[in-house]
Amino acid sequence: MEKVIEESKQGNSLVLEGKATNTKKLFIESYGCQMNFSDSEVVASILTQEGFNTTQKLEEADLVLVNTCSIRDKAEQTVRKRLEKYNAVKKINPKMKVGVLGCMAERLKEKFLDEEKIVDLVVGPDAYKDLPNLIQEVEEGRNAVNVILSKEETYGDISPVRLQSNGVSAYVSITRGCDNMCTFCVVPFTRGRERSRDPQSILEEVQDLANKGYKEITLLGQNVDSYLWYGGGLKKDFEKATEMQKATSVNFCNLLEMVAKAHPKMRIRFSTSNPQDMTVEVIETMAKHDNICKSIHLPVQSGSNRILKKMNRLHTREEYFELIDNIERILPECSISQDMIAGFPTETEEDHQDTLSLMRKVKYAFGFMYAYSERPGTMAGRKLEDDVPKETKQRRLAEIIALQREHAAYRTQSHLGKVEEILIEKESKKSNLHWSGRNTQNTTVVFPKENYKVGDFVMVHIDDCTSATLIGTPVGYSDNN
Repeated sequence: MEKVIEESKQGNSLVLEGKATNTKKLFIESYGCQMNFSDSEVVASILTQEGFNTTQKLEEADLVLVNTCSIRDKAEQTVRKRLEKYNAVKKINPKMKVGVLGCMAERLKEKFLDEEKIVDLVVGPDAYKDLPNLIQEVEEGRNAVNVILSKEETYGDISPVRLQSNGVSAYVSITRGCDNMCTFCVVPFTRGRERSRDPQSILEEVQDLANKGYKEITLLGQNVDSYLWYGGGLKKDFEKATEMQKATSVNFCNLLEMVAKAHPKMRIRFSTSNPQDMTVEVIETMAKHDNICKSIHLPVQSGSNRILKKMNRLHTREEYFELIDNIERILPECSISQDMIAGFPTETEEDHQDTLSLMRKVKYAFGFMYAYSERPGTMAGRKLEDDVPKETKQRRLAEIIALQREHAAYRTQSHLGKVEEILIEKESKKSNLHWSGRNTQNTTVVFPKENYKVGDFVMVHIDDCTSATLIGTPVGYSDNN
């Protein structure tokens, strides 16, 4: 349960697409949020057109790219260790080029190239289409950097190469950037202002995934609920739009309904939501369509109004509870998950207790919890002293994690005795005789394989559980097959 959202993962497991005529090898790894993994699929697609196919073997790569995360210092240190590994291999394979992509590239820019001289190219999140030019620069003996943030780029015209794919579920990016300016967060500085992708291009990508046999998609954005398409441009400029643009605009509720109606047998998830932007209309749309999964990731970060204000979270504890009440009223079967920060600057014991009391009211199904770490360039980094002792942060984090485990167990136990629809995604990690999939609430379920296969929707009787996993017996196919 204490897994944090920016925990490192390797993102180059399996490639379903590529060109047989391509001769160059690309090794790409992703760290951080789901958006980074989605971006890596865009990068792989761009480079497929430039003669690269992906490889799982670092040693044979012509080009090594690491898609990075800046949300915590730990995430950056993990990437630095990987860069050391790449450079060790580079001594054996001197023709290999190394590049840093994403948020860390945006934040540190020329530092990688000029001061530390550990990479050949640095590419920010809005500059991936410039990769062919940048690679040419490197091949001609020059270092290459493009970290310019864009007001328009959404990569809506790129058909992603699906990396690490099980052929069942996929991410579909719908927004880029963020306007919220939470004081602890680097995203507005590393990914720029918020803009939304053309809904037609989203529907086309989902249709393409359906044609390829995918059964579940996750609509993805830093803040999906604030999706707003009015013909292009930044969300903040919507007030300057024409009356016709406003009248024909598409918000997240509209988009969600469009996708749900177009593919009634495809599961639809979305992430991440922001409490200040989630509307009752979205919750009602979820209730109206069986194929929209009944789970919401709803980060709160703190249960204290005083700390929420210092974080520049544009909601109060009471407003958050009102949203939770609406979810429970309209979607009683919905699971809710959280992000929580322990030890934000000036946090007192009373503030911490407010967080624990908020958790006791909501009883989250799962969560991503971590101790505050100061990020250079953020408002908190500039204006607030990191004054909560490390030991206090760790103790408060441990209390948050312990309470979350208790609530997770409570939530999984509520499924016992029920028959639930599960989408098979992969073999269970612990047994090659069992499948692993998720229910609509996003809880992992394992059950005997029998004659079922990956991609099947199966009705499963829930017999037992741990605090994080349900264990069941299959009773037949669902009507979704």
